[in-house]
Amino acid sequence: MTKPKAGERCGGRTPAVPLPDGTRLRVVQLLATGTNGGAQESVVSTVLRLDPSRHETHVISLSHGSTMARLQRLGYATEVIEEPSDVRSAELLAERLIQLNAQVLHAHMYRAEVVGVAALDIVEQRTGHRPYMVSTVHSSRFRSPADRELLERITPKINRLIAVSDAIVEKLVAEGRDTTAISRIYNGVDLERFDEATGGEAIRAELDIPADAPLAVVVGRLEPEKGHPTLIEAWPVVHHHFPSAHLLVVGEGSERDRLEGLAAAHLRAEICCASVHFLGRREDVPQILAAADVVVMPSYREAQGLAIVEALAANRPVIASNVGGIPEMIRSGENGMLVPSQDPSALASAIALLFRDRALADKLASAGHALVHEKFCVDDMLRDIEAIYLLAVGGTAGQVPDRHGVRSAHQ
Repeated sequence: MTKPKAGERCGGRTPAVPLPDGTRLRVVQLLATGTNGGAQESVVSTVLRLDPSRHETHVISLSHGSTMARLQRLGYATEVIEEPSDVRSAELLAERLIQLNAQVLHAHMYRAEVVGVAALDIVEQRTGHRPYMVSTVHSSRFRSPADRELLERITPKINRLIAVSDAIVEKLVAEGRDTTAISRIYNGVDLERFDEATGGEAIRAELDIPADAPLAVVVGRLEPEKGHPTLIEAWPVVHHHFPSAHLLVVGEGSERDRLEGLAAAHLRAEICCASVHFLGRREDVPQILAAADVVVMPSYREAQGLAIVEALAANRPVIASNVGGIPEMIRSGENGMLVPSQDPSALASAIALLFRDRALADKLASAGHALVHEKFCVDDMLRDIEAIYLLAVGGTAGQVPDRHGVRSAHQ
């Protein structure tokens, strides 16, 4: 694969909005779950980059998990409210928001929205003041009628919704949630972290994979919507044409045991053990991507697909399902390949094509890499999120992207 070009990361971009003199925004990030995933990764990216001289940031999660452990190791202020009752969780959260004198509450995922709104109701009742609330919608999950009714009812109490793709904007409108302001802000990645990634040879050596063996990688939570069964069903076809090929399955989740059993059922035991590797959660994803020839995202539904952005940033060709927000990034045949969801035959053919045609794989990877530098820099994401936070202290709405990702004023 062609080495990424050195050059501008996010240079020449609009500078951060100045804060009023002496202002240090008190921001609480509220996670529905502390495990690992795209939503949590975007929170980590935000927290790591918010200037501590401008922001006092606390991360509260409604459950324990690897993301919270990671932030704790990095020295960030973290807390877990692990209560099964939403009512009790809201009471505890409200107490903490009052203690912190929080100005902004940024919720991530469904339960965080519900508990967050209830907590702010309590804060307002007790103090007469209501912190500014932002909620990022990371999921394209279909909600039950009862859930949709609840979300529609609480949405006017949220100051602004952030949608991570145009597909999510459409979902919010369809659910009647455009009763509050919506901003479309794509999740971004640390381009330099992936551009400069090395260590692919070490990953192959660790797993006893020859340097010239075709290698496919899938990175994502092992949950039903991520579509791993389709990839596992496709793999015997790929392996038939490329007997030396290997597949790395990176991620944690509730489906791991079932997926390993499915792999054993679809493949002869010796092939399963030799060519399909379940690695669990890994901290060295850039290095794993550096080892890959192809990255696969076989999702059944996807709000955006942060793992796709990471793969493109690592200059790797991507094959992904044509669902949700993925087609906003991948133009099939130009900067990646799209296949129908839940179609093992189409997926196997696409993987085999890119294993066979390295020139095409290289071309797609280069185009995808350029796209990420243009549209998915984490600093751009941070600028837009910070502009929203500043609305809590008199910032200008024109500096905030609208539902189409457009700003009406330049910073």
